[in-house]
Amino acid sequence: MAGNRAVVYTGPGKVEVQNIDFPELVLKDGPGVNPLNVGRKCEHGVILKVVTTNICGSDQHMVRGRTTAPVGLVLGHEITGEVIEVGRDVEFIKKGDLVSVPFNIACGRCRMCKEGNTHICLNVNPDRPGSAYGYVDMGGWVGGQAEYVMVPYADFQLLKFPDKDQAMEKILDLTMLSDIFPTGYHGAVSAGVKTGSTVYVAGAGPVGLAAAHSAQLLGAAVVIVGDLKPERLAQARSFGCETIDLSQHDDVGEQIEQILGVPEVDCAIDAVGFEAYGHKTDHEEAPATVLNTIMDVTRAGGKLGIPGLYVTGDPGGIDEDAQVGTLRIRIGLGWAKAHHFVTGQTPVMRYHRDLMMAILHDKAQIAKAVNATVISLDDAPKGYRDFDKGAAKKFVIDPHGMVS
Repeated sequence: MAGNRAVVYTGPGKVEVQNIDFPELVLKDGPGVNPLNVGRKCEHGVILKVVTTNICGSDQHMVRGRTTAPVGLVLGHEITGEVIEVGRDVEFIKKGDLVSVPFNIACGRCRMCKEGNTHICLNVNPDRPGSAYGYVDMGGWVGGQAEYVMVPYADFQLLKFPDKDQAMEKILDLTMLSDIFPTGYHGAVSAGVKTGSTVYVAGAGPVGLAAAHSAQLLGAAVVIVGDLKPERLAQARSFGCETIDLSQHDDVGEQIEQILGVPEVDCAIDAVGFEAYGHKTDHEEAPATVLNTIMDVTRAGGKLGIPGLYVTGDPGGIDEDAQVGTLRIRIGLGWAKAHHFVTGQTPVMRYHRDLMMAILHDKAQIAKAVNATVISLDDAPKGYRDFDKGAAKKFVIDPHGMVS
């Protein structure tokens, strides 16, 4: 039997590449696996040889020790791979197919899945609705920052690329379909971005950049991106965004007025989440900053897309409230302005096929927008360190050296 190597969380601030078991079509006991999921048979699943797997900002929350993730957790929920084994009950996915894996695991059978809400599947996580690979409190499904991974419910979930050679030529764009591109797009759609919209995106990390590019695809007239990192703001400007350096300015409305002539936008997107820093500070945490800011600068009747991650347990929170996900949000302001809020995981399957077609037909250049940067599996720990320092890159792990 082949071996398997993977990126493993070994404690706050630390990841290592370790040998792990080769996947089988069953969920075995291990770090983070819900006892009710142990022994779960997955003849509806497949084994993938991982072609690309990306480091995500939400992985960083765990690696920083800002969640209750257990030591030994295999990381990675952004997965693209080649099918090398199919389960007995798989009918339509074949050995040799090159596929994108939605990061949210969904059964296709429950009420939520049938309604298209695959981000809150009721059957894959005994703790709560919704699940993901290699993530804390998500049922314990083994992560895909590895050489090989098991994916359940293959016929329902997997997005097969129509032509393998064409897909490999565009693999750095297509690898973003598992999470970051649909997540950014969902943020823009949730915010009501349309032709002629003015949009503020809080955060110029990969999700923020994906949201900005998505807003452009949806026809936004002006996309303004705010961040504390000059390198990330430069990346946003590289594909036509206006920017606000939040390390120098704390009045976002005033900066928007200098760009648009009015101190507000039609739509806003929170691509930061619960580890937000205060504006014009030296990295002082203020977890409600972004949510309050986007309510302040979005016009009355506007919409707020919130793909940024918020958690119910944060051991490193600045106070007792923040440690259980309770933040000082000005909900009265949002109520008074009749804002529409959309939160939660992204239902990847709602968007990934359309975004794949946009990539294959050269209508989207998401890899360029997020500065996709290929690294080896052995370089993953360094990638995590660089990303944590604010590198304006989206690190793509190439476990088998298949990316040219």
